[in-house]
Order: sequence, then structure tokens, then C-alpha cells
Amino acid sequence: YGGNIGADLVAKSEPDGYTLLIGTVGIHTINGALYEKMSFHPIQDFTPISFLASTPNVLVVNKSLGVNNLRELIELAKAKPNELTFGSSGVGTSLHMSGELLKEMTGIKIRHIPYKGRAQSLPDLISGRISMLFDNLSSSLPLIKAGDIQALGVTTLKRSPVAPEIPTMAEQGLPGFEATSWFSLMAPANLPAAVQMRLNALTRETLNTPEVRKKLLTSGLDPAPGSPQELSKLMQVESNKWGRVVYKSGAKLEQ
Repeated sequence: YGGNIGADLVAKSEPDGYTLLIGTVGIHTINGALYEKMSFHPIQDFTPISFLASTPNVLVVNKSLGVNNLRELIELAKAKPNELTFGSSGVGTSLHMSGELLKEMTGIKIRHIPYKGRAQSLPDLISGRISMLFDNLSSSLPLIKAGDIQALGVTTLKRSPVAPEIPTMAEQGLPGFEATSWFSLMAPANLPAAVQMRLNALTRETLNTPEVRKKLLTSGLDPAPGSPQELSKLMQVESNKWGRVVYKSGAKLEQ
């Protein structure tokens, strides 16, 4: 798993501020529960620098299902247990876990169909080979606007400014449903505090420049740099949540 390989390299590097990692929700909050053994600890072996940005995911369905909102999808799934399927970009990915969270919070029974990446799953969604999937909003938006697939809800707590017409999952009867793909800046553990704060200041300065913000926003990313303490708290909260979801799903992988 590519993310683990890079994270392992950084975890074992000198904490001098010159070797850094773009951390993800998968590396730091899902993989610890997903893999039987890992060569590094996803939280303890790193020094948090700053949250970087997040991208909302969106629940999209094949149009032939004939559902127009989340309530109708849940009703259909409950009427046809284990008949509907949801695709993902692979076992244990944040998009897979979004589907497992949906199952947990609604009690529906839908079958998971893992693919080797998002590019293979979207054509099967359009053709009706699978019923639904969660995807990054920026990736699915052109297909949604073209009418190829139906969007039911975004996974952020607030509507996305990129597509404000799509309601959130939370406002459709699933309060607290949140599943975003996020990115952070991490360093090896035991980084000197002065270096940590210097890197944090540089990260904030860079992400708050108009050019960088515009570039990220047009790519579907919401830049939101913060303090190391805020990032540390986020990782703990997300690790507890996704660890529970992974455990209930029964998903396991070997590194």
C-alpha cells in the first residue's frame, strides 16, 4: 500500500524538519485498524505540523434506481436487503469506509464491490453494474452535471460551495454523518518544538496566499491550515471513529 510505504520512510527518518509526509485520513486513522501488523504507529511515530485541506465526498447512485434522495435510497435498500451494491476504490479506503459508515448508521444491508481505483468503478456505476458509491465530489461533479449519475448527498457537515444544490447526509436524517478525505503535513516523531512551529507558520502562510487558495479550491480542495494541537485532536477523534467502523465491517488487510 503506497501510503504506508511513504509513511514508514518518514517515520524512520531523522526528525530534522527536512523529511516530511503528506498525511491522509487513511494513513493516520484507518490503516491502524485495517492492517493486522504495521511497521510504524500511525499517530505516535509522527509529529503533527498542520492540517492542509479536505475534499468532500459525495454519495452517487445509478439513475435507474429511481431514487431522488437519501430517504428513498434507504427505503429501497431495506426492501431489498443484500441486493444493492456499493463500489469503492479498494478495501479500507476512506470511500469504502464511507459506505460502511452508511450501513452502520442506517442498518441497511448492501454488498461492497471493491475496485482497483476510482477510475474503474465510475463506468460500472453509470452502466448499472453497481448501484452506488462514494466518490470525491471533484471527481464525480462533471458526471453529475452531465446527468450520467444521481447525487444524493455530500459527506461534509455543511454543503459544499462547489455544489451547494447537493444536500448533506446529515440534513437528510443522519446527523453527525461526516466522512471527508483530508490531507495534513507530518514530520517524524520527536521533532524539536521550535522546528514544528516554524513549519506550521510557513504552512499557514503558504496556504493563505490567494494564488494557492485559488488553486486548491479550483481542484476541489478546501484549504484549512490550523495548529498542531488541532490536528492531533482530529487524528485521535477520527482514529476512534474509523477504528470502530473498520472493526464492525470486518475488513482486514496484510501489509
